[in-house]
Amino acid sequence: MKTYSILNYYRKLIKYGSMRTYCSSLGGEPNNMEKIRNIGILAHIDAGKTTTTERMLFYSGTIRTMGEVHHGNTVTDYMEQERQRGITITSAAVSFPWNGYQLNLIDTPGHIDFTMEVEQSLAVLDGAIVVLDASAGVEAQTLTVWRQANGYQVPRILYLNKMDRADADVSICEQSIRDKLRALPLLLHAPVMHEGRLVGLIDLVTLEEVVWSSGRGQNLNKRKLSEATDGKQWERAMTDHRQIIDRLSSIDDELADMIIQQESLDNIDTEDIVNAIRRCTLNMSAFPVLCGSSYKNIGVQTLMDGVISYLPNPIEGSRLQKYFGADLCARAFKVQHDDQRGVLTFLRLYGGEFTKAQKIYNIARDSSEQAGALYVALADEYRPVERVTAGNIAVVSGLKATMTGDLVTSSNAAASRAKSRLREVLNDPKQTEQLLVPSARQRLQAIEDPSTDDIADVLLGIGTTIPEPVFLCSIEPPSAAYQSSLETALEELQREDPSLRITSDEETGQMVLAGMGELHLEIIKERIIREYKIDVELGPPQIAYKEALIGSSKFTVNVDRKIGSARQQVKITLSAKTVKGVSQEKMLRFDKTAESAANLSHIHPRYEQAILRGVHSAVLHGPKLGCPLVDVQATLHWLEVGRGTADTAVSAAAVQCLRKIFELSGSMLLEPVMSLQIVVPESHSARVMADLTRRRADINHIHIRHGNKVIDCLAPLSELVGYSSTLRSLSSGLATFTMEFHSNRQMSQYDEEKAITSITGF
Repeated sequence: MKTYSILNYYRKLIKYGSMRTYCSSLGGEPNNMEKIRNIGILAHIDAGKTTTTERMLFYSGTIRTMGEVHHGNTVTDYMEQERQRGITITSAAVSFPWNGYQLNLIDTPGHIDFTMEVEQSLAVLDGAIVVLDASAGVEAQTLTVWRQANGYQVPRILYLNKMDRADADVSICEQSIRDKLRALPLLLHAPVMHEGRLVGLIDLVTLEEVVWSSGRGQNLNKRKLSEATDGKQWERAMTDHRQIIDRLSSIDDELADMIIQQESLDNIDTEDIVNAIRRCTLNMSAFPVLCGSSYKNIGVQTLMDGVISYLPNPIEGSRLQKYFGADLCARAFKVQHDDQRGVLTFLRLYGGEFTKAQKIYNIARDSSEQAGALYVALADEYRPVERVTAGNIAVVSGLKATMTGDLVTSSNAAASRAKSRLREVLNDPKQTEQLLVPSARQRLQAIEDPSTDDIADVLLGIGTTIPEPVFLCSIEPPSAAYQSSLETALEELQREDPSLRITSDEETGQMVLAGMGELHLEIIKERIIREYKIDVELGPPQIAYKEALIGSSKFTVNVDRKIGSARQQVKITLSAKTVKGVSQEKMLRFDKTAESAANLSHIHPRYEQAILRGVHSAVLHGPKLGCPLVDVQATLHWLEVGRGTADTAVSAAAVQCLRKIFELSGSMLLEPVMSLQIVVPESHSARVMADLTRRRADINHIHIRHGNKVIDCLAPLSELVGYSSTLRSLSSGLATFTMEFHSNRQMSQYDEEKAITSITGF
């Protein structure tokens, strides 16, 4: 093991030996934000995100040798589990120079179990590259990351990777972008083939042929196409060139006016076309599509040129920076625990600058913190710096309270100034409409008649939406001596990954781990064993069932008892019913009838909060199986509280009352249903289809893609435990599948009884 560590150290030393001094430019000119691009790479699993990132680092001169995912030696896949499995688990930040610009890039996971990493990264990106497999087009996880990017209004360019494959098809990819993503693609490249092999690309904007000669893709030759020498190739390129201008003119008024003045599509300057594409990309009315094959070292340089030409700089991308003026404005998007450096918080700086050992104010937590050392990151390598300027990504040690999604500034006064500037703007409905990204609208739905103050708070304090876990399992240390260490390890892992939930069973005291899938829980176990040296045991994975109330009931609880020297008196009347999609904030409402309103008009806000805490506590355990209750709204009809009664007594009375109401109302089980996509050769599809029928799957859509059947269906999660090994044996290892949570669905009486038996054992 020691030998491996030493070899690993030297390998890194050689690989990063030529790290450029560009890192120091992160603390360089503060007004050079136009020369920065903050981008992320998003895609379906195995589309080639990490390979593309590795090539970018190599061609920019940041690393001397290119790693490969299958060799387990890439820069951004630095965790041991990532290298063993050949998948990305955690997002990694890297910075590199290209043609006088600086690119800060975040490589994100493609597996649905780690979708939280994508969500966290999207909140701080100015733009993104969505990588597609040119032989498959838009796949299941592509749809998910596209929806997430829409939620944060992130401008994107699409990159058709694996163009060297025999079954790569640009037209089918273009059609799938239109049909599945509901987006307008602007195809800017055409492949150049020689003897059935991809050798280069034709840039349909500049009408240049770019050919990569042998070697590692560093040598490329550009030449202008001409009618005399290229004949049919020139004609095809001109047709596509005119088509791009025609499409752009229908969505960009500035270009349309130029065409009217010129009275021709052929006399438009290349610069004007590039500017029009950029405008359409920034307002997301169209999306440029570039081509290449990262593994074959073709198209990566043109992709980096495309990032600079079409994606926004930090000034264009940030909506919040202008309200903070010269003050610091930064958002935390990742928390990581390092053996030597302690807790590391990744911050995206929108405005101002961050200096070493700076004091900061956390707007979301309303608290001040002292930062420690300051670094810039190249995946798992950290370089200490004195300051980091706006538009860049900083890594800070020593922050204890700051969590993912929190917005930080230099002081409370700076936060107040920004809020008052934002409130002025929010008085204009048009401006409010522009500022409210879909993820902010979602949070505002929970507030009745939001004021400008509420909107400002949501915009400044908006974090990431944490998905509900679908798998549960027990976790136990090897002995009682490790209990405290395990709790610390889980606390650290939960701070890194908010989609991981840790709870303790009230009755047994057993620790329960909840996550996004079997792989997610398996990786957590491996990390605890490898990083924290605790040989934990995980119980068999359980399904995270939910419960919903069948009827509605009303009940009164009267508490009158002496605890110590104080007398606790509470009389509370509540009712509960099912309300679809009710938010956490709206789970408690007041009875508006004359009799109740007179009683509740004088309720102290302290007691209101105590009852709300009681409601949140009560819904964690349903009457049937003790699973959390969903879509429950409680109504308070009457409240009497004696003098000197503690808030906890009011909360306890509310819990007691609601538990009785749930029993009287009765509940039904809801099971998680997954959206499942299977790609299987036609020769094996009949067996897979028959197996899906046995698993209670509802087939939604089947289509043929390059001799494979693509099956889209909805299936209960309980029927999909260990499905990967079953699918391998049914298809001789030729089929692949992806799944993500779709919804919770009511079960039949038979399936419900079966689920109860499997959980309780009787």
